[in-house]
Parts: sequence; structure tokens; C-alpha cells
Amino acid sequence: MSEKKRVAVLISGRGSNMSALVEAARASEFPAEIVGVIANKASAEGLVFAGQNNIPTAVFALKDYADKAAADAAIDGQLRAWEVDIVCLAGFMRLLSAEFCAKWEGKALNIHPSLLPAFKGLDTHARALDDDVSEHGCTVHFVTADMDDGPIIGQVTVPVEFGDTPGLLAARVLKAEHKLYPWALAQVASGAIRFEDLQD
Repeated sequence: MSEKKRVAVLISGRGSNMSALVEAARASEFPAEIVGVIANKASAEGLVFAGQNNIPTAVFALKDYADKAAADAAIDGQLRAWEVDIVCLAGFMRLLSAEFCAKWEGKALNIHPSLLPAFKGLDTHARALDDDVSEHGCTVHFVTADMDDGPIIGQVTVPVEFGDTPGLLAARVLKAEHKLYPWALAQVASGAIRFEDLQD
């Protein structure tokens, strides 16, 4: 097999999707390896998991920089120091600058808890229930400057059940996310799915 792609994961919280990617990458046939984890908050619980698994970590808090562009430039510098090929956003709760998105176009992925283009942004599960949809789910897409708007790599549908609450629905969608994201990363890392092939 060709050399594994080097991947960094960006998180803000517990990093459960990051953990799923790390676990998937343990397989010898998986075409990518997780070489670093970046958080925008020092309190992000996922940093503990990364440390326990001997994965280098770094924290770039927006408050420590003059502006978003400066913070994103610092993140970009760390990614290049780690010689990263692909960036995976996994619950990274801050919009990245257009400049950063342009630099990493076709090499940055994000997972979102809805069937895009429906329910971009936050509170997706409550909004899905408010709209009385019968199906919900999750999406992995390439990152572009427009929020939750890049070319879609893959989706998993999760049925909405009678009596669902946002919490119950979120838990079922999260299980789907943990399967979808490793699959999507493998497709991109292996070259089976490419950004330029998904352009309109």
C-alpha cells in the first residue's frame, strides 16, 4: 500500500469523532494516520485522549491572538510543521478564515450532524424535530469558506422515531457519525473521492 496520509484533527470538546478516527487508523490497511490533534480550548477533553494515545497536541485559543487570521495562521504553521496532508474538523466550534480554507481546499474535511444542505449551523437535532422531519442524519463534506457548504463526501440517514428528544436523536446520530467519518477519511486519503471530482 502507498504511504499513509498524515492527518490532524481539530476539536473543541470531547472529541468523540476524533477518537473514532484514531481507532479506525489503528488498522494496518487504513490509508491514513493521525499525527496531531489541535484544540481551540485548553479545556477540550479530547486532548486527554490524544495524550493517552501518544498523539501530539497543540492549543490555539482565539483570545491569544490579535484576530482570527493570526490564530488561523498559527494553526496552519503547526499543521505544516507536522507535515499534515489532510485536516479533519471534528466538533471544532469556530469558523475558520477564508484564507485558511483556501489554503487547505480539497484537503480539509468536516462532519456535521444533519443531512446537509438541511440544518446548517447549530442545534440541528432540535431544529429537525421542530420541523417534524422523518429522517435526520449526518454529513461529511469538504471545508470551504462558506459554513457547512462544501462538496458532500458522504451521508448517513438516521430515522426520527416517535417520542424522540434532541438528546435521544443526537445520541443515535453520533453513532452514525463514528462510522461515517472514518469511511469518508479513508475515501479521501486513498484518492477514491477527490474535491475536484465533486465540483458543480
